[in-house]
Amino acid sequence: MTTASVSSSPLPVRTLLLWCPDWPTNAAAVEHSISSEAPLAVIDRGEVFACSPSARRDGVRRGLRVREAQSRCPDLIALPYDPVLDHRAFEPVIAAVEQIVPGVQLSRPGTCVMRARGPSRYYGGERPAAQALYDTLAALGVPGARLGIADGPFAAEQAAKLRSPTVTDAVRIVPVGSSPEFLSGFGVDILDRPGLTGLLRRLGIRTLGDFAALDEMQVRDRFGPDGVLAYRLASGSDPGDIDARTPPADHSSVVEFEPPLDRVDQVAFAFRTAAEEFVARLQASALVATAIRIEVSTDGGDSRSRTWLHPRWFTAGDVLDRVRWQLQGTGLVESGLSSAISRLRVEPESVDPAGNHENGLYGGATDERIHSGLSRVQGMVGHAGVLTARIAGGRQPTDRRVLVPWGDLPPGGEASVRAAQALPWPGRLPGPPPATVFSERQRVLVQAAGGGEIAVDDRGELSAVPVQFTGPGRVSGPVSAWAGPWPVTERWWDGGRRLNRFQLVDGSGGAWLLVLDESGWWAEARYD
Repeated sequence: MTTASVSSSPLPVRTLLLWCPDWPTNAAAVEHSISSEAPLAVIDRGEVFACSPSARRDGVRRGLRVREAQSRCPDLIALPYDPVLDHRAFEPVIAAVEQIVPGVQLSRPGTCVMRARGPSRYYGGERPAAQALYDTLAALGVPGARLGIADGPFAAEQAAKLRSPTVTDAVRIVPVGSSPEFLSGFGVDILDRPGLTGLLRRLGIRTLGDFAALDEMQVRDRFGPDGVLAYRLASGSDPGDIDARTPPADHSSVVEFEPPLDRVDQVAFAFRTAAEEFVARLQASALVATAIRIEVSTDGGDSRSRTWLHPRWFTAGDVLDRVRWQLQGTGLVESGLSSAISRLRVEPESVDPAGNHENGLYGGATDERIHSGLSRVQGMVGHAGVLTARIAGGRQPTDRRVLVPWGDLPPGGEASVRAAQALPWPGRLPGPPPATVFSERQRVLVQAAGGGEIAVDDRGELSAVPVQFTGPGRVSGPVSAWAGPWPVTERWWDGGRRLNRFQLVDGSGGAWLLVLDESGWWAEARYD
């Protein structure tokens, strides 16, 4: 093995890294009021994205399919991964850190880095600086935080994550210039480059020390630029710099009620000025809110929050409407609130430049007037009083119709609706679909000649030819044409239902989608 050449890369930055283990599961547990001791996993695209310590003790690991994880831990609580929740929950942590250490860079929710030189000079050393950060996190109630200080962000992260029988302190400091020696014993898998690490293992290179012992020019020729970057990480010459973030402006509005209020109209009236100030602050920054989050706290210590969307942007009146709907439209009991309201907080969840929502030169377009009109009606009749339709997946026409309050997304979001539409749904009705689908199927009567009943046997054969049709209005007439039956069996393993579909044209030319099941004939839809 050849001797490593001297690298011309700049010296790595002395870095202090803060790491909060299991942050996605901790954030989800707090959001959904789940015990920290419960086995919990957050799921992304059908796989475990992160899991709690109790779930790991039962064998759950990142990357497992949900069914495999549940087979290993039958009591596993599976929640969908929400990156917005991760960022929102970590924002108070970064804000608290920035109060004592400026120049923080967010690596990802649960991890942030900063230059170690300034804090160490201010607090009288690297360990006192790290201890001050640890005490701040402990005051916030962040469990199990760990800190690492080393030359470069990569080595500092490994120092923070290092767990061994001899290392029990929450603060791990690698002396200046000792990062190459510290990293040499780690496996190449921590480089998080599966293609490169697999090749290195096949070449007999299993540790970062083995990789760092190679010649950099040979690494460049064999593995390319990405290999050189990995080589510099392994050799303790991390080229990464720290790009401190600019703390975002706080556009939230908070009102605390003393004494607490127990009437919705009182809360809405008391919050009116705060809602106007909330919108005014956004306008002063040339922004509009397209999604807001309302958090309600009660005198009994309960707290519930919800995100509200808007098809355009929120005005002060729209914010007050959402406050009323959250308190009254869903009902205090359903929301889990059992006492008077002591605190109300509104913050923008999603903002957009105001210039993207300005009216045109000749006034608003037709769709803008529609938005305005429907929003005004919704403000008068309530959140669920104005509904829009989405086409989802399903076998029955009624299953494919999803009604959503104006301005909201369908359950699971648009992505879930598109995914359901793309499923095969064997037995579904082929196109063209009927124009009118009844919210509740209508009783009809189809008879054979002489008024005889019609049945379908197990082989799908009709007992007689349909001749007479009596529609929902009890108007009877001859059958002009018919087609079917098309049998549908749903959830046969779980005591599901069995039915037969027909298409029928009556004597007046009206076309119907009919269903024959154990209870008789029904009209599900009409072709207009």
